Amino acid sequence: MNDVIVGRFAPSPSGYMHMGNLLAMLLAWLDCRAAGGRMIFRMEDLDPVRTQEQYARALAEDLRWLGLDWDGGYPDRAYCQSARTALYERAFRTLEEQGLVYPCWCSRAQRLAAAAAPHPGEAVHDSGCRCRYLTAAERAARLASDRPPAWKVRLPDETVTVLDGHYGPYTQNLAREGGDFILRRADGIYAYQLAVSVDDMSMGVTRVVRGRDLLSSAPGQTWLIRALGGTPPSYCHLPLLTAEQGKLSKRLGSRSTQALRWEMTARELTGQLAYIAGLLPAPEPVTPAELIPLFDWNKVPTQDIPIQM
Repeated sequence: MNDVIVGRFAPSPSGYMHMGNLLAMLLAWLDCRAAGGRMIFRMEDLDPVRTQEQYARALAEDLRWLGLDWDGGYPDRAYCQSARTALYERAFRTLEEQGLVYPCWCSRAQRLAAAAAPHPGEAVHDSGCRCRYLTAAERAARLASDRPPAWKVRLPDETVTVLDGHYGPYTQNLAREGGDFILRRADGIYAYQLAVSVDDMSMGVTRVVRGRDLLSSAPGQTWLIRALGGTPPSYCHLPLLTAEQGKLSKRLGSRSTQALRWEMTARELTGQLAYIAGLLPAPEPVTPAELIPLFDWNKVPTQDIPIQM
């Protein structure tokens, strides 16, 4: 049995990275390298409207500049979600054969958000979705109309506990707390929850490190991977960096890595990130490789971290 940890970078090329992205990338890399693991780089470019190749190239260059390497992945197209539709289609059909898929004509706003990783306030807990309970005749009549549906997974009334490597046990009732989520949008684009689960399973990812805003997605993804016959990865979530407006994000106009590179060297920026993460007592120039022997999740705070940007 192969016990080598497989971690991953999985950014969305919808803009330039900011400090919050970089912190997640650094901790994912350290978590993997400290355990002697293998790192892959997946590009989550599902949505052709929101993502651009110029951002993908910039993400890769920023990681290299910072000193974060990987063992396989981008620019290999096999690691780009936009080239993996056939895999998502196969998984969708598998769930459909199990009776776990149904069409939904609910809000357009939810469907548009579904191809991207969910953000606070965008996830809708809708196990009571009316479309789930349509009769066969009602469903057939709607399917015959000109309005195409999105397609959702029918989650069971089942409790799943994920043992998070940083926050401990996280328990969620899938139907009552998580809610049915979209697998494929009305425009045919496969959604985040399905794509990320299929990718982690098929790429052999055993360890996922990401922001704690995605902790609530872990039970549903764990269940989905099992439903598809795979083994779920272990999860380790990290605190969010926050500004006055809330969580740092591309949408809130946080300073990008492109701007930060004009202000400091890669070693200086790494030192700032390491200090924020509790790995250094003070910000000082350092390389990611020099942080490997210092890495310990017990040093990383669990509370969100306010910073001035």
